[in-house]
Amino acid sequence: MAKIGTSDLDVPRLCLGANVFGWTADRDASFAVLDAYAAAGGTFLDTADSYMWRVPGNSGGESETIIGEWAAARGNRDDLVIATKVGSLPDRKGLSAANIAAAVDDSLRRLRTDRIDLYYAHRDDPDTPQEEYLAAFDALVRAGKVRAIGASNFSAERLRSALDISAEAGLAAFVALQPHYNLLERAEFERDLAPVLAAEGLSCLPYYGLAKGFLTGKYRPGSPEVDSPRAAGAKEYLDDRGLAALAALDGIAGAHGVPVAAVALAWLAAQPTVVAPIASARTPEQLADLLPVLDLTLTDAELDLLTTTTA
Repeated sequence: MAKIGTSDLDVPRLCLGANVFGWTADRDASFAVLDAYAAAGGTFLDTADSYMWRVPGNSGGESETIIGEWAAARGNRDDLVIATKVGSLPDRKGLSAANIAAAVDDSLRRLRTDRIDLYYAHRDDPDTPQEEYLAAFDALVRAGKVRAIGASNFSAERLRSALDISAEAGLAAFVALQPHYNLLERAEFERDLAPVLAAEGLSCLPYYGLAKGFLTGKYRPGSPEVDSPRAAGAKEYLDDRGLAALAALDGIAGAHGVPVAAVALAWLAAQPTVVAPIASARTPEQLADLLPVLDLTLTDAELDLLTTTTA
């Protein structure tokens, strides 16, 4: 277990992404995945009010609703660290103070809880002054509706600006960043964002930790077609660099006797400022490929091989 930034939130080395709940995993499948994750000692869930409004027949909040129903049915809310986000749902778009105040109550209702452990700005809102939305988040922390706040999809410049404003005004400050970062998507985070996180004591909780599924090893030249809405995105990595990464992952996975996906996540978890990569699973079988990261430690040589292969 590790702390998120300067908060008192203790989390395991794998955060379960809930963006598939209410999309490619229905309620029963989602419950099965959540049960398997909890049985393995997992406690950290990542969702958003916008998951998954784009799916025909959905309106948003489906993932939060499933998590709320599951936690209520299992009676384990106090064992969980639940992260959700505001700002991307069409009916609750942006980070105005009024929108944040309304959206948090919607999320609390769907999650069947009285507090959100980590509440993210889903993305920056250039149309709302940072002072306004940071004050709104601070009010939620003071009211006890939110324990800690984070930023997702922020540039280094805007993240630093937000931190400066919070410090000057005595407001609750972001303790974490959720960026797009994995073995094959490194440049922006490592060049621009990681130095800010290291200097300010923030934790990185990266999404797309498996590069849209490519780093599971399922997508290779000549492999059978994978039935997944993300298949097209995963295949974008089928180039020389991606294939070299898979070759390195294959060797390390074989040496440890674990799935390729677990090695990719273990590399990510070992990077400076990273506390827990986020990865999702539609079934308990898919989740089983991820769970070894909870205890998997790569050698310095293995980490260096993966780092240099994908540099």
